[in-house]
Amino acid sequence: MNKRLLVYVFLALSLFSLGIRAQTDTKRSLTSIIEVLQDRFDVNFNYASALVEGIELAPPTEDLDLAQTLAYLNTNCPLDFELLSDTFVSVKEKLVTICGVVKDRDTKEVLPFVAVQHLDQGTLADEEGKFKLEEIRRGDVIEIRLMGYKPFAIVIKDVNDTSCKTYLLTPYQEELSEVTVVDYLVRGMDQLENGAVSIDLDRFKILPGLVEDDVLQSVQALPGIISIDETVSNLNIRGGSNDQNLISWDGIKMYQSGHFFGLISMYNPDITQKVILQKNGSRASDTDGVSGSIFMKTEEYLNTKLKGSVGVNLIDTNAYIDAPLGKRASLQVAARKALSDFLETPTYARYFDRIVQETEITQNAINVTNSDISFDFYDASMRLLYQPSFKDRIRANFMYTSNAVVFDETAEVMGELEVRQSDLSQTTLAAGLTHQREWTKNFTSELAIHNTIYSLKSTNADILLDQRFVQENKVEESALKVKTTNKLTQQLTLTSGYDLIETKITNIDDVDNPLFVEIDGRVLRTHAGYTELGMTSSEKRTNLILGLRYNYLERFKKHLWEPRLSFNHNFWEHFSVELLGEFKHQGTSQIINFQNDFLGIERRRWQLSNDDDIPVITSQQGSLGLTFNDKGWLVSAVGFYKDIQGITSQSQGFQNQFEFSRAPGNYDAHGAELLFRRQFRNNSIWASYSYLRSRYSFEELQDGPFTSNYDVTHALTVGTNYSIGKLLLAGGLNWRRGRPLTLPIPEDPVVDGDINFGPPNSEREEEYLRVDISGKYEFDWGKKRRIQVGLAIWNVLDRRNNLNTFYRPNALGEAQAFMQNSLAITPNASIRMIF
Repeated sequence: MNKRLLVYVFLALSLFSLGIRAQTDTKRSLTSIIEVLQDRFDVNFNYASALVEGIELAPPTEDLDLAQTLAYLNTNCPLDFELLSDTFVSVKEKLVTICGVVKDRDTKEVLPFVAVQHLDQGTLADEEGKFKLEEIRRGDVIEIRLMGYKPFAIVIKDVNDTSCKTYLLTPYQEELSEVTVVDYLVRGMDQLENGAVSIDLDRFKILPGLVEDDVLQSVQALPGIISIDETVSNLNIRGGSNDQNLISWDGIKMYQSGHFFGLISMYNPDITQKVILQKNGSRASDTDGVSGSIFMKTEEYLNTKLKGSVGVNLIDTNAYIDAPLGKRASLQVAARKALSDFLETPTYARYFDRIVQETEITQNAINVTNSDISFDFYDASMRLLYQPSFKDRIRANFMYTSNAVVFDETAEVMGELEVRQSDLSQTTLAAGLTHQREWTKNFTSELAIHNTIYSLKSTNADILLDQRFVQENKVEESALKVKTTNKLTQQLTLTSGYDLIETKITNIDDVDNPLFVEIDGRVLRTHAGYTELGMTSSEKRTNLILGLRYNYLERFKKHLWEPRLSFNHNFWEHFSVELLGEFKHQGTSQIINFQNDFLGIERRRWQLSNDDDIPVITSQQGSLGLTFNDKGWLVSAVGFYKDIQGITSQSQGFQNQFEFSRAPGNYDAHGAELLFRRQFRNNSIWASYSYLRSRYSFEELQDGPFTSNYDVTHALTVGTNYSIGKLLLAGGLNWRRGRPLTLPIPEDPVVDGDINFGPPNSEREEEYLRVDISGKYEFDWGKKRRIQVGLAIWNVLDRRNNLNTFYRPNALGEAQAFMQNSLAITPNASIRMIF
């Protein structure tokens, strides 16, 4: 009985407490609360009925007096209650001041001078990304906008919360080019959903063999890309020759790629912030580069704090500065200069030996002595960014690069010593101006004007023949480009544009004894229009880009239609499939002359198509890929096919029976690329393999197809990096099958003074193998300074890799073999102060 009574008491108390809680927590309309308060305190509340409509809150307790009651309402209600007299209370909409700090979502760095707009008024954030807005009401919308970032809207729901908040803006990348695989190979190297690979040099860590970042060396770590002669000026993408690559710097097409005549990239990594490699599936806005494209970009956003670096390695000294110019502009300047004028390091000696192999510098006439040989290079780059308003952005670019070699030739003539100087110079001057405007949050435009001048000139003095031979190859290109992007819906984006490109190429041969001058100058003007539709599914799992580019080659009255395709679909959470395709063309190519062009150091001349014996090059490509990515594991497989029409035999670097031929032809290439990567907490391991089968068809030279000069059937790259605090270590191995080779017929190697070659490219050089290591360490030096030191060794095993073998008849009528070898073991070290 007592137990039952206790149960009843417990239930009664529980129900009573619930009733009290329900009574306390029950919300009522503000209108009904005001009516009760008017009777309780004998006051009148003056308000508009629409102002209090929909507002509910728990009523104030009866033990509060009028002042305490109004304080309670002000705290818990988005309205302002003010006692104007003993019997009159004014009810108004509450106006508050809000503040915030704007930062980049990815880097968490503050974003200065961001536009913050409220109704028809607005303000700009200060240098530290802070802003403040007054007279804000509940329900107001605040929009934060900055060129290069996605707009961000804030709806004011609680005017009582006036604390300063941090708002993160998402960088706006080109539509449908979001990252699908982060750290694709190493940190800072990401795969985009249009099939391209992006290298962010600000995040980039380290690759084997590189003491400092090298733009064009870095891309060779990816499958399908090699340099058959170990230079950055001869990159081969899926069996293509170097002249079939589009290389652009902030939209400016470049016709030179290397310093030291190809051994290092001429693009300063300090000012070049991002590199994008596109092997297939190009955007409709891109032209040229029938084999592949490499886009280099400078930083796109204003910098508000002075920063820079000064460094030196065993090849060059370099400096970089990024300085704000007021609140709306910033200037970046970078420069490099070779050390060879002051100091000849072991690294310089290795590079020199590699460059001058089988050239006139080392293979002059028997009675001629070469002396006082000097190499030099330097470059200067500038980027000015000006943002006159939050809707406009203006970018100006400038670059000047120079490579030079000078030496004296000495010989005895008529009993007296005579000295003459031979020299070679290679320069690029490029400039561009771009204006971008965001008319609305869905419509943007871009207007760009570019100009580039490339010049290669040599003076070859022949003392014994009393002759001076001057050669020059000059490319001048101007471009006007207009592009618009219209975001039709959240899933559809339409991009359209027009390009006007004029290219002039001049080749000069000038001999003074006997007098002979040949000048060949041609101009090609191209008009192009394009449109592209980008589509993405609502859940962001499927992305499709369909593009069409129309080109009109004015000189030839030629019309070219080029469709483009990029498709990416994610499925089963960790898998994705991509389908890429493109048609492309280009009107420029290179002549490769191994005999006497430019002292034998630089053997490539640019030439312009004449739509006859130098056709316009056209290409068709397609690829299909599958990727698995989960918990640090990445496995990717891609199969591809491409067909290139309109090449010439002179552009392919033959050193056999076709060396002096000038015949049109084509080649096709098919193969597969595999990539494996495993990431751990402090290190990553990767391996890439590529299979390639590429064959020429030159009907005027050979019945039936034969192996391409750039057919490297198997190539394997294995690498790893490891981080211990601020110490970074990397090691890697590069192996590939030898390049194709044509041998003389053993039984009869020389016929009528010429080499009697066997079937073209029927043999192979020995396999190529190289092991590289590198390391970097960084430590603080003061509050705002850091010191970075690095050490790298290229070809640790000092393996003698034979890159190329060719044959010439000697004085005895024999076929003499000449071999060009790779870099021997080459150390490099660097030290850099970053501030």
